[in-house]
Amino acid sequence: MTEFALQARHLFKHYDEGAARIDVLRDVSLAVIPGEMVAIIGASGSGKSTLLHTLGLLDLPTSGEVIVAGTSSNGLNEATRSRLRNRALGFVYQFHHLLPEFSALDNVAMPLIVRRQTRDAARLEAQRVLELVGLAARVTHFPGQLSGGERQRVALARALVGRPACVLADEPTGNLDRHTAHQMFSLLKQVNAQSGTAFVIVTHDPELAALADRRLHMESGCLVQAPPPETPQSEVPQPDASQSDAQHPVRARP
Repeated sequence: MTEFALQARHLFKHYDEGAARIDVLRDVSLAVIPGEMVAIIGASGSGKSTLLHTLGLLDLPTSGEVIVAGTSSNGLNEATRSRLRNRALGFVYQFHHLLPEFSALDNVAMPLIVRRQTRDAARLEAQRVLELVGLAARVTHFPGQLSGGERQRVALARALVGRPACVLADEPTGNLDRHTAHQMFSLLKQVNAQSGTAFVIVTHDPELAALADRRLHMESGCLVQAPPPETPQSEVPQPDASQSDAQHPVRARP
């Protein structure tokens, strides 16, 4: 097994707008082990989506290196990068991006068909993954016949069907109501545990971030360890008032 599902080494990314230079990624390094769930949080405009696109080989860094399942993307032409992306990475977005003219089964099978697997073999694997995400009874339905939560489950199944080393998810619950988002939270954690697939999730949702094995914070293009989730005030241990004065006597000022 590869030591890391996904690595980034000293990523820099900048854009030139006229005479101005905009630094989006500043010396970002990251290593994700197989089966790990990593959440990246941060304000809008901090560079989270640019980082995710760069990790997903959808965008090139100005400098630095992305290594996917042990293979460096540096120096690869676009066709080879695309094959590596299709083989080793899965993607889930805020919007499901399902093809409306295809059933759930064929939407999920599509990445395998792109790999030139037979349609029957691709559909068999798609059926397995749709069962994993709880949609065994909805495989023949089209996206327009599914609820928002079901469409997002199909998108997750599509990301998993190729048995990727890592799934990259950009605000996967952003378009869902609170109840459906909670169900999606639980499903992501369940699939992560059962499949052994690593997840890197960009989110504004503190509840989803709290599920992760590791929380990172993006700020002004830099990636740092995020502070632990805040403990609700009701759970914070309160000092025993009966002992407080005895242990810490209040002395009058002279």
